[in-house]
Amino acid sequence: MQSKKNFPQKLTALLIYGRPPLVLGGMVCAIAVMWNRSLPLYVTGVFLLLISMCFDVVDGWFAARYPPHATMASLADRVMDKIVYSIIFPLVSVGMMWRLIFIAPDHSRPEVLHAILVLVLCITVLIRDNFAHFVRSCAIQQGIESETIEFTRLRTMVAAPVGALLYIHAFFLPGQGDSAIYLFISWLADLPLRKYFIIEIIFLIINFGSIAGLCRKYGTLLLNEVCHEDDLLRRRILAFFPNALTVLNALMGVMAILFTHQGLIRQAYLFLVGAAIFDKLDGAVARKLGLTEPSPLQKTGSRFTLGGLLDDIADAISFCLAPALIFHLTLADYPTGLDKPWPTVVAGAYFLLGVIRLIYFTFDRSPIPGFFKGMPTPAAALLVVAPLLMFSQAAESSTATAPFWGIFCISLMIISSLAMNLYPVHYLHIGRFMDSNPWFGRFNMVLLLVTLFTPYFGYVALIYLLLYLLSPPFTRRLEPGRNGQR
Repeated sequence: MQSKKNFPQKLTALLIYGRPPLVLGGMVCAIAVMWNRSLPLYVTGVFLLLISMCFDVVDGWFAARYPPHATMASLADRVMDKIVYSIIFPLVSVGMMWRLIFIAPDHSRPEVLHAILVLVLCITVLIRDNFAHFVRSCAIQQGIESETIEFTRLRTMVAAPVGALLYIHAFFLPGQGDSAIYLFISWLADLPLRKYFIIEIIFLIINFGSIAGLCRKYGTLLLNEVCHEDDLLRRRILAFFPNALTVLNALMGVMAILFTHQGLIRQAYLFLVGAAIFDKLDGAVARKLGLTEPSPLQKTGSRFTLGGLLDDIADAISFCLAPALIFHLTLADYPTGLDKPWPTVVAGAYFLLGVIRLIYFTFDRSPIPGFFKGMPTPAAALLVVAPLLMFSQAAESSTATAPFWGIFCISLMIISSLAMNLYPVHYLHIGRFMDSNPWFGRFNMVLLLVTLFTPYFGYVALIYLLLYLLSPPFTRRLEPGRNGQR
């Protein structure tokens, strides 16, 4: 009877502590595949990784529900996560480079870009795990419970499947089997490169969002004891976190331009979505850390700060320069029914008017809580790039709708440029509206994720943003204090 009672605890221990041996076995198989290209060892390694992935999905649930020592099991689960991810992600990064040299020596530039992105993803995962371990340790010492934010839970859910999928792709041996198992594995390994890009970009954004969420929850706590009562030192150190998110915002805009240059317009759009997320998070983190109000000990001086200057530069890169260059690169080589200079002129005008909008936002001394004066630059950037997805699809398939979408993109670019600078028109702050209405944000996130891997993603994004463009007559009736604003 006692043995039956202890069975859940034994099963929990197996699920938690069984993952590192499975992943180590997968690493040994991968090394053997790189050495002698053995198909049985490749299939064995894939199965070990898939079993470890299944353990990772359910072990946290068991650890939280079957005492004794549930807290110890939960901590052990996180330590096992660190061990597993420290093995699998560097392994797949090496595997991607091995694949380029030995399996696909005639690789293309997008394949090289994909291997570099996996390397960046590996570094990000390891940084995030070590940072999470540090802040949780500080919080536990002061009796604060671990976080339950959506970004962290979502990151834990997708890390193991992404690691297993990258393992399957990196060490795949083409044309060496015809069994049903090999056919299933080869189907996963031969997914179009663009789908791998989408999965990895989403995972990258989730990891950065998880870091931002940890900063938002624990940021004030981390340095209270280190800085004691030195408020200025505390503020300078804490300012690193929102400033880092601002730099990531700019980095997302640069990545969007690079991916557009390679013809990966959908992936570029996802980077712009990531830039918009980081633009929202850096302000939220700054407010959570108490950095939005000046310190009483700080001398009164210029209203410009390093954080504000970085934010303006990042927004100019991601939401003014990047959409203009994406627009120009996408339309440059295709007929649109208009004279050739038009795309260049419209792109330049959009960039200039976007910068003017940012300058106005910086100098505006009478902001309206809960609303923007004129269309915000992140929404405008996502709006003008959305129809470019349909245009690129039509241009690649040489359909008759390509000229229509070209003219539509140019017209929408002009309208958005003007909407950003219609300051008497007030647009709802949609990010904080989602914060105050979580069901609305979750529904839209699920809908966008469902359509992301379909040809209709661009249409859904365009409809959403057109509704936002036309929303002021309806949202102006909302009271400023009731839509999630301060």
